[in-house]
Amino acid sequence: MSANLVLVAACALIDPDGRVLIAQRPPGKSMAGLWEFPGGKVEPGERPEESLIRELREELGIAVKEECLAPLTFASHLYPDFYLLMPLYVCRRWEGFVEAREGQELKWARLPELRNYPMPPADEPLIAHLMTLL
Repeated sequence: MSANLVLVAACALIDPDGRVLIAQRPPGKSMAGLWEFPGGKVEPGERPEESLIRELREELGIAVKEECLAPLTFASHLYPDFYLLMPLYVCRRWEGFVEAREGQELKWARLPELRNYPMPPADEPLIAHLMTLL
């Protein structure tokens, strides 16, 4: 079986208190109600870092510089209708204040608390990699 490859870039924004930002998928989207790391699809001709900078500006209203994005790990997951490849970056510095601009719920969670939030299957294994940052 061949599945369409979807490349998505995600970011674990970590604040000075060591909390990670997660966003809840809004009603009407696939996997609505689940929590995920901010980010989005990489557009044709775009690098994952460029995609994240664009998505974080659009979704959260913050400005991130490419040198502040540190690659940590990636998710590789076969969903029923597509194959997801998702690099996860860590970012500890940005300009502006995080705000929900697309109707999503936002939550700053401590790393050990992340498992309390239901996430899409591709996101769940990423938590273990983030825990190494403690």
